[in-house]
Amino acid sequence: MSAVFSSNDPAQVAARIRTLARAAGFQRCGIAGIDLAEDEQHLRSWLAEGLYGTMHWMAQHGDKRSRPQELVPGTLRVISVGLDYGRNDGIQAWDTLADGERAYVARYALGRDYHKLMRNRLQQLAERIQQDIGRFGHRVFVDSAPVLERALARNAGLGWIGKHTCLIDRNGGSWFFLGEIYVDAALPIDAPASAHCGSCTRCIEVCPTQAIIAPHRLDARRCIAYLTIEHDGAIPEPMRAPIGNRIFGCDDCQLVCPWNKFAKRTDEPDFRARNNLDRATLPELFAWEEDEFLRRTEGSPIRRSGHMRWLRNIAVALGNAPSTPAVLTALASRREHESVLVREHVDWALAQHGI
Repeated sequence: MSAVFSSNDPAQVAARIRTLARAAGFQRCGIAGIDLAEDEQHLRSWLAEGLYGTMHWMAQHGDKRSRPQELVPGTLRVISVGLDYGRNDGIQAWDTLADGERAYVARYALGRDYHKLMRNRLQQLAERIQQDIGRFGHRVFVDSAPVLERALARNAGLGWIGKHTCLIDRNGGSWFFLGEIYVDAALPIDAPASAHCGSCTRCIEVCPTQAIIAPHRLDARRCIAYLTIEHDGAIPEPMRAPIGNRIFGCDDCQLVCPWNKFAKRTDEPDFRARNNLDRATLPELFAWEEDEFLRRTEGSPIRRSGHMRWLRNIAVALGNAPSTPAVLTALASRREHESVLVREHVDWALAQHGI
């Protein structure tokens, strides 16, 4: 790869890239270098402790995750962008969590899967940059390869990595997605974002399963997002009651973060809630057969969990729900399910209701 820009002023090129990023619909854009040595040591330590659970891909690819120039030879800089999602519904989220018969779905998963939308926008952005300022080698990533996206975003000035390991922008909170363009151009880099968590430990204290075992240290094996989305086996029994009614992911650490009072949530049509997932009850979602699950989750991040894990998760939530006729009837309807995984969790749930 070799960049050929029409302008000889790198700062002018960088400024134009930010302008084009905003025009492409991204609320944040910055440029980072490729030195991630300190983050590489943090990652190695996290992997050595086995805190990644069964997410074996985290341990694959050697050090390419922390060495952009090895993942894409010739890379000199990374353009990092952020895309806001969702609406200002913190009160509604807490209300849902407090209503044991309703289902809680992580805010990012209520609408369309962000991967395709962001990837398309990033690719269009890269092409627009080439049209405007000249040819350069590049590759676009949206959570699709071994990339340390939060570290790169921090170095690009988009925000700091909070104690809950999410990225936080002091002017916009943490409700945004990240994407990257690896480029072969020696563009001016932005100043890394400074940390502003201070002595606050709200995210650590609120975590239902105590998955944040230390500041900036997440034990994925205890994380509800991991247990309900990534983990494909039985959910460990000690984790089931703390999961509450969270059937796909968890937002507690973000909902409680003081910096999210500055969040600039946007009404992106693709991210609006589908299938009434922001209001649905557990019994009605538990009734979805596989064909209905596939139809309703087309284009949704929820589909990747698969129907069996969907039922597993909801069974746990029903076990934690009030003993209403609707809850008990729903559980009874799956007691003889063909899946051993589903039956195990249904039996556990019924036992919670004394049945």
